[in-house]
Amino acid sequence: MLELRDVHYGTGDKEILKGIDLVIGESRIQSIIGVNGTGKTTLAAIIMGLNGYRPHRGRIFFKGRDITDLSITERAKLGITLAWQIPASFEGITVKEYLSIKKNFTAPEKALKLVGLNPNLYLNRVVDENLSGGERKRIELASVFSVKPKLVILDEPDSGIDMASITAIKKVIKNFKKMGTSVLLITHSERMAKVGDTVSLLCDGKIVKEGNVKEVTEFFRKYCRECDHIGEIEEEILK
Repeated sequence: MLELRDVHYGTGDKEILKGIDLVIGESRIQSIIGVNGTGKTTLAAIIMGLNGYRPHRGRIFFKGRDITDLSITERAKLGITLAWQIPASFEGITVKEYLSIKKNFTAPEKALKLVGLNPNLYLNRVVDENLSGGERKRIELASVFSVKPKLVILDEPDSGIDMASITAIKKVIKNFKKMGTSVLLITHSERMAKVGDTVSLLCDGKIVKEGNVKEVTEFFRKYCRECDHIGEIEEEILK
């Protein structure tokens, strides 16, 4: 479904992605694991075409089509969706209104059930600070469910939330697969990465190991340490 061929990207004199080759099949969960500062957020931005980010070298293909030069809007129309680690903020509207902002293909009630939230308890709640981080994250994922994407990129979906919500989000990711959606799961958590059918380890802008979930995650736990040379650049993408 998605294929990256020798993708390079940098800014100024900093090379962030250094020849990424990656293939994600239909209805598959592909985990990308790596410590902070290795290029994970940049990779998500490049695939989505965020804010004009384009490879300096290499090509991106989606369902056989070269999308390297397409805009974020054009990619979204093809069925690619990105959910950032910090959910979008829509203060003062109800959950039902939030889930109806997009042209929905799935009813808000059903979307909430898919992420493990009771529609009777959440549809009329206001999207504000009274919702926990885990609740906001699941509501955002419900909005992704509603448009039935072909590929969803999840950037650190377990970041800053409680264990109960992490368990629920793992189920959500598996529900995407059951729906026929492919998932690119970006994480620094070994436990979350294990949700994937396969795992790729990103280090210093390169995929250094990939394949068997157990083998790659064990390698990550034993040998990977924080990097300090890319993180400040990735922060700019989230501004």
